[in-house]
Amino acid sequence: MSAELIEGASLVLDDRIETASVRIEDGRITGLDVARDGASVIPARGRLLAPAFVDVHGDAFERQLMPRPGVTVPTEAALLETDRQLAANGIATAYHALTLSWEPGLRSVETGWQVVRALHALRHRLTADNRVQLRWETFCPEAEPLIEHVLRGTDSGLDRPSLAFNDHTTAALLHPEVALHDRPFDHAPDYPVTELTAPGFLHKMADRAKRAHMTTAEFVALIADVWARRPEVPGHIDRIAALARAHAVPMLSHDDSQPTTRSYYRGLGATVAEFPMHERVFLAAREAGDAIVLGAPNAMRGGSHLGSPGAAEMIARGLCDILASDYYYPAMLGAVVRLHADGVAPLPALWRLVAANPAAAMGLNDRGRIAPGLRADLLLLDWPEGHAPAPLRTWVSRRGGYSCLPSVRQPEPVH
Repeated sequence: MSAELIEGASLVLDDRIETASVRIEDGRITGLDVARDGASVIPARGRLLAPAFVDVHGDAFERQLMPRPGVTVPTEAALLETDRQLAANGIATAYHALTLSWEPGLRSVETGWQVVRALHALRHRLTADNRVQLRWETFCPEAEPLIEHVLRGTDSGLDRPSLAFNDHTTAALLHPEVALHDRPFDHAPDYPVTELTAPGFLHKMADRAKRAHMTTAEFVALIADVWARRPEVPGHIDRIAALARAHAVPMLSHDDSQPTTRSYYRGLGATVAEFPMHERVFLAAREAGDAIVLGAPNAMRGGSHLGSPGAAEMIARGLCDILASDYYYPAMLGAVVRLHADGVAPLPALWRLVAANPAAAMGLNDRGRIAPGLRADLLLLDWPEGHAPAPLRTWVSRRGGYSCLPSVRQPEPVH
């Protein structure tokens, strides 16, 4: 591949913003402020050049698979569209939060197989580095063959995934007198369970039933049968965690509400706390040295839609290491913009939340920063003072990238 020189941009480096050029050859950064030496020059004066985003948890791809409740589209078409959205939003590495649940429909194991096979078939056509977060519903032992298939890697054709322990079953059955963010440890013997005939519970299950192509009554009967498996769940968790450890796969636990929950999953090797639901969990995770993930939409909007702790406050307190796109890909850039405007932290520190830190948490030491020898996963932004930024080009190592660079325009000073 011919060399490229991105010339005159303001670079987001580890601890500073610095105007310099970046040379790229064969998908790698080969120098900063070096001679052109025959490289194709990309004028970038007045632009911001930053590491492309590393997204450890994104489930917006579900809206491509099922754009309306009960309406599905072909899996390959949905993933190709998702890939375009990733690249256009500056996301070079994406872990698709693929829920593997006992629910029929969108979040079923069957759909999981379809997505994994489609990603394998499309692997040479995709722009972003599309990976899988095995978002495993712990009440779903039927997912174990798929999990093992993906963890083996050579059979699935997918790069190393991550594994997230997810227990929406226990959360769904929580008694309404207990707030979701105060729910006890999932495996507590006296866990407070709702009445399955309560109107509030039936109303809550109606949307999930629609997603699963079932009536509410059918769905409630199914969740009752699944709940009867509860004594077997810890054994399934132990087995899946051992499998992940054997393949050196990064592990996360999702929506922890108690330090006991965080400690339980940490003991299995899950050293990433994903979307903790209470301050006490943040504090316990920080004391233990766990990486803490929050949703970028939380930061972009100025708070959580579930009433969980606000990302801006947690970042300011040193209790958040990573922002993930969650349900909205543009939120990774949007969160940085909002946090920067609010003076939560300097721009290089904010950028670490969406690039260097998530890369490190996933064991991807070849990306997330602008430095010679690393992958050329880069994002060029048009960010005029006082206005929202717009991605102009995303480089994804040897995969090409995304570009909407205007043919003629004199750039304004960067923000």
